[in-house]
Amino acid sequence: MKRHIPILVCGILPLVGLYKLSANIDWQFILGYWLFISVTTFVSYWQDKRRAQKGLWRIPEKSLHSFELLGGWPAAYLAQQLFRHKTSKRSFRIAFWCIVGFYQFLALEWITDWRVSRWLISLV
Repeated sequence: MKRHIPILVCGILPLVGLYKLSANIDWQFILGYWLFISVTTFVSYWQDKRRAQKGLWRIPEKSLHSFELLGGWPAAYLAQQLFRHKTSKRSFRIAFWCIVGFYQFLALEWITDWRVSRWLISLV
């Protein structure tokens, strides 16, 4: 359980951001989209693992990362842990955690009304 704490903590800011977003967009749409991308991501990891075990054509890593980037990163983490898939390839893990970090930044910016981005733009 202790090793899963970082990913649980990484879910806090995006959840707060989604709560704030629900003031502008119907929460049912947000939930529906999140469920769709999560199931798609999870199934893609499952299929890729099965294909790897059978020596068949694999789902490209950029497709898996695209699903993560579209919001399926929590489902990707769950699939990685359940299927023991893509957990040892360092370059894949780095890209995954960069996507998680991007979501942290994006959520923080949304919550703080783009304060950091405006500050960075003012420096230029």
